[in-house]
Amino acid sequence: MGLAVCSGCDIGNCLDAESLCSLMAGQAEGIVCMHHPALCSEEGLGKLHRMVRDKKLDRLAIGACSPRVKSSFFQMDGVLVERINLREQVTWVMEAGSEDARMCAEDYIRMGLAKLAQIASPAPYVPEKIAAEIVVLGGGVTGLTAAVQGASAGYRVHLVEKTDRLGGYANRIHKLSPVTAGHTALCEPDVASLAALAESHPLVEIHLNSTLASVSGEPGNFTVELDDGAGTVLRAGSLVVASGWKPYDPSRLQTLGYGSTGQVKTLEEFEQFAGEGKIPERVLFMLCAGSRDKDHLPYCSAYCCGAALKQALYVRESNPGSEVYIVYRDIRTTGFQEDFYRSVQSDEAIFMTRGQVESVRQSGQALEVTVLDSSLGERIRLETDMVVLATGMVPSTTTDLNLQYRLGKGLPELKYAFSDSHFICFPYETRRTGIYAAGTVRAPMDIESSREDGAGAMLKAIQCIECVSRGESVHPRTGDRSWPELYMERCTDCKRCTEECPFGSYDETEKGTPLPNPARCRRCGICVGSCPERVISFADFSIQSISAMIKAIPVPDEFAEKPRILVFVCENDAYPALDTAGMKRLKLTPYARIIPVRCLGSVNSVWIKDALAQGFDGVLLIGCMPGDDYQCHFIHGSELTEKRGENLGEALRTMMLEPERIRTRFVEITGHHEICKMINEYAEAMEALGPNPYKGM
Repeated sequence: MGLAVCSGCDIGNCLDAESLCSLMAGQAEGIVCMHHPALCSEEGLGKLHRMVRDKKLDRLAIGACSPRVKSSFFQMDGVLVERINLREQVTWVMEAGSEDARMCAEDYIRMGLAKLAQIASPAPYVPEKIAAEIVVLGGGVTGLTAAVQGASAGYRVHLVEKTDRLGGYANRIHKLSPVTAGHTALCEPDVASLAALAESHPLVEIHLNSTLASVSGEPGNFTVELDDGAGTVLRAGSLVVASGWKPYDPSRLQTLGYGSTGQVKTLEEFEQFAGEGKIPERVLFMLCAGSRDKDHLPYCSAYCCGAALKQALYVRESNPGSEVYIVYRDIRTTGFQEDFYRSVQSDEAIFMTRGQVESVRQSGQALEVTVLDSSLGERIRLETDMVVLATGMVPSTTTDLNLQYRLGKGLPELKYAFSDSHFICFPYETRRTGIYAAGTVRAPMDIESSREDGAGAMLKAIQCIECVSRGESVHPRTGDRSWPELYMERCTDCKRCTEECPFGSYDETEKGTPLPNPARCRRCGICVGSCPERVISFADFSIQSISAMIKAIPVPDEFAEKPRILVFVCENDAYPALDTAGMKRLKLTPYARIIPVRCLGSVNSVWIKDALAQGFDGVLLIGCMPGDDYQCHFIHGSELTEKRGENLGEALRTMMLEPERIRTRFVEITGHHEICKMINEYAEAMEALGPNPYKGM
């Protein structure tokens, strides 16, 4: 095993690299050490590679900058490399030359060496047969775009459509809003040409009047059975779900006049009406009809305003003497549609007013609409021949995918029934690895955005196949070749791993024994944290490796007046926030010892018990923000940690320790000030609480 310590980037101004190497060489038998003023330089890398080659090293610890930077510099074939963060987490945040900074650096090196002794290079898992074909569910604009893009990239695509015709909702559209800068004229629909492109492509196979009867297997090796009357069975490496949307149920909008007269229509009904040329002279458009309303749809559907403005031009173009009224709460036109909005606004025969519709009543052959809180500052009454309700969109359900997963047949959904994904970082990823949501089943959007979504989801579907064929994860730990291995002899069939995995990686037997599907795994390690019997491990992340790091830290006795706290931080938000704190030179207590983990949910209670039994004064866990607008890349890892904390409370009582000695906190990736404050204040609280009675035992 080798150790290399860098003294560049101010590390040498705080720590004595030569002394660190000498100390470690004396404490651990067989350790080969070197130090250099700039390990990442051409000279430093050359010296490092020569040491590895000459000493025939297969494991190497590098004490330098954060493992989040210059990762490619220190990759070596056949060598297991562990990066030790001496720059951002010691020298840039602690007093230069101080005893505490030196002790901290020594501990981090001990931890890195201890971990290296317990881990192994992952042997990648690759399914026996990789299917390089992709199934796209839904033949609308999103699905058609995905299919054409996938086929153009050289992949065979099966396009599954439940009706007898491609095109979806776009078939019913009379004209399209402009989507390019400076253009204000309405466009002719092009869905027919898009469908023709899919139909003529040799790598696109179309299955009309078909739905999914069953989806089983894992990425790279899905078995997809169709309900098409012929019992067709497909093998696919990944799937794109583009099953579209449906309008909000207008029967719930009777207070706005719907259903009481044929003169009140929805956007969708008026679109068909306009296509037939039956446009009255006076039309009132009511925006946000049932949208952004806690009693109906709480969200904005993104497309309604643009569709209403487009239909307003239908009216104006049909008759130069026509009149249009638009009553809005806000008008939201995204992207280049802002130019289109301004052109509609400039039409003197289109009257726009902010307001709230109080009533819609029949007045002879016309309708009388009363508007409150108008832009004029008063109640106004408008007479019109027709009212058009701009209702929102509701995503098509994905519960009918018939997934053969222990955690359910459909894609997990958000509270508004849109497919759940980490919409900030991974917009297409669902909680079922290898199955990607696109278009309006994922989020409200217009046609142009749906095209982009279809292309984006197809790129992810292709990436999935390629990564699985190399035995690598796709996201968020892209390129990770490890996978969970189970020591089944000790498994008690408690079902914790099968229930807590956010991604459905585990199925189970009738008895409850877990059945792993490794290619479904996102490598979060939540199953490692869930298992009370410590049955599950990854080659480079295991109960033993983290326990070894904890036990490698010498805890000073109570008379040394140097408390120790152990801090577990998730690698996605908390660890980058700490690195930023280092770059900002924010001061960090030298009494903390930080261990990064894949997810806060991967922390096993045994590590916390080990730390407290060893004499650590407290254990702090910091992860991503939980809740409805969660930031956790692994969905509910942070929430699981909170729930598991209740069980740890019982362990603390058994050990006769105060409950304050364990704390869980959450931070965003931008919270570098906050995370330093959390750690520093916790260290102060542990000093005030007094030493752990297990110190020195």
